[in-house]
Amino acid sequence: MIAVNPTDVPSPFGDYSHAVLAGSLLVTSGQLAVTEGEPVPNDVGRQAEICFEHIRRILYAVDMGFEHVIRFNAYVTRREHMPLYMEARDRVLSHLTVKPASTLMIVSGFTRAEFLVEVEAMALRGISTDSQSRS
Repeated sequence: MIAVNPTDVPSPFGDYSHAVLAGSLLVTSGQLAVTEGEPVPNDVGRQAEICFEHIRRILYAVDMGFEHVIRFNAYVTRREHMPLYMEARDRVLSHLTVKPASTLMIVSGFTRAEFLVEVEAMALRGISTDSQSRS
């Protein structure tokens, strides 16, 4: 296994990796709207965009892109946050013909009250979710 901690993503909060590459499978830790020197936005849509940007940078660090993502798990703190999260996710995936699997859960909160959304991804090298679709 290889730890993946890109320098252009703020360091993890604890003793863990942003992602682990195990053979061709990349599994990310949950990404939060943490940026260098900026406060956490109070807008769930903007927080989701930051989470997806962190995931993009992690994918890029191992020569992958969103077309390699096979699953997203996301967590929001209120049902009302669903539409803004989904809009951010859909923008990131708009160029793909085949969208990855996706689960969204409502949770009571995160490590800091200002966090409204957290997103994690699984990606697989050697395949592309944009290559074919089966009904």
